[in-house]
This record gives sequence, C-alpha cells and structure tokens, in this order.
Amino acid sequence: MVKRELIKEISERMSITQVEAKQFVKVFQDILTEELQQNRPLELQGFGTFTSWKQIGRAARNPKTGVPCWIEPRVSAKFRPGKFLLEALNKVDK
Repeated sequence: MVKRELIKEISERMSITQVEAKQFVKVFQDILTEELQQNRPLELQGFGTFTSWKQIGRAARNPKTGVPCWIEPRVSAKFRPGKFLLEALNKVDK
C-alpha cells in the first residue's frame, strides 16, 4: 500500500473526504517526525513504538565498483511492533 491508497482507505473507513484524510496523514507524519527529532519515542500501545537511533560512521565498500568509501554517521528510525500487532500477524486460523 502506498500513501495515496492509505489516504483513500482512511477516507472510506472514516467517511471523510480524501482531503481530510490526507491532512490526517500529514499531521501524523509531522508529529512522528517532530518527536523523533527530539529523540522522544512515539508509542502506539499494542501497535508498536517508533524510536530514533544514531548510526555510527563506518567504512564500507561500493558493491558495484568495490571501491572503499566512508558512510557518515546519521540518525535513523526504528519501529518495534507491539504485542497485539505481532499476535494479529501470527494468528493461526483454527
């Protein structure tokens, strides 16, 4: 599913316009970004937790050319799924 499809699905399920659904998605993205920039996790209980983490700089190699290069340190994001999401994903039909 891509963002456009997500907006359409939210619009249909919540009986709101696609413009309103698009605004909802944008606000969620903005809040998530702001929290992670402040190094604060965003927890959606039962669904999962988004956190930021610092990757250290490291030596690497270009896979196409084999030329050594340096990857600069950067901040990245992680998602850790929650209990209910994992249970839903691993639900076995009986």
